[in-house]
Amino acid sequence: MQYDPIKRKLGLVFNTAPFLRKMFYRLLDILLLRSWHIRKELKLWEKKYRGKRAILDAGSGFGQYDYYMATRHTNWKITGVDVKDEQIADCNRFFKKIGLTNASFAKADLSTLAENETYDLVLCVDVMEHIEKDEKVLKNYYNALKTGGMLLISTPSDKGGSDVHHHHGSKSFIDEHVREGYGIQEIKSKMKMAGFSKTEVYYQYGKPGDVSWKLSMKFPIIMLNVSYLFFVILPFYYLITFPVALILNWFDLTGHHKTGTGIVAKAWKLPM
Repeated sequence: MQYDPIKRKLGLVFNTAPFLRKMFYRLLDILLLRSWHIRKELKLWEKKYRGKRAILDAGSGFGQYDYYMATRHTNWKITGVDVKDEQIADCNRFFKKIGLTNASFAKADLSTLAENETYDLVLCVDVMEHIEKDEKVLKNYYNALKTGGMLLISTPSDKGGSDVHHHHGSKSFIDEHVREGYGIQEIKSKMKMAGFSKTEVYYQYGKPGDVSWKLSMKFPIIMLNVSYLFFVILPFYYLITFPVALILNWFDLTGHHKTGTGIVAKAWKLPM
């Protein structure tokens, strides 16, 4: 399943005016369950770490989380990096246009990231599943963090996080993934190998979240991959499914899940 053509199409629509781009961010915050979990964790983190902070958004994409953080904390310095030139240029143009000067974007390969003691927080959302040299990247995150800093990751789990079902012999629903997902012990082990002495990992996208994802994201993407004419139908589709997805997202955010198709992983760089 190809996301990029749909992303480019959405970009053309929502980049026509700043208010449309802001509306797009808001829609992503509402529809994407991972955004609910990430914003929850960011709010918890910011309560403990007040004042000026340096943040790295490792794989910034559309700049959704950079906008969220930059508008909440004008004294934070946020750096978004991505491997795609067009995404970097697009985000720099938009943030300059709306006057958000505390966030900037640059092209970077996370496997060659070479910063030391620079950031208080490294945010990594839906990126690790695309990276083959994940152990190297986790080590780079560790080096880039200041002592006391935190790494926050959201990524698919190995419990069907890429919508893979071995007994059907099927492939990942998302073509760009290089791995199906992570097990909790696997990512904990890799973070500790990178140098992190304290870790916390839990499941997201439990039963309610998995159903919500299918209703709000998977089925619409399938329709749009068939034909972009489904853009006309989507407003009516969401009119029916949107309230259900919101309720399911809330249950997923507030519940404890024994298993799930996604994980949230946190790790701290503590004094030696």
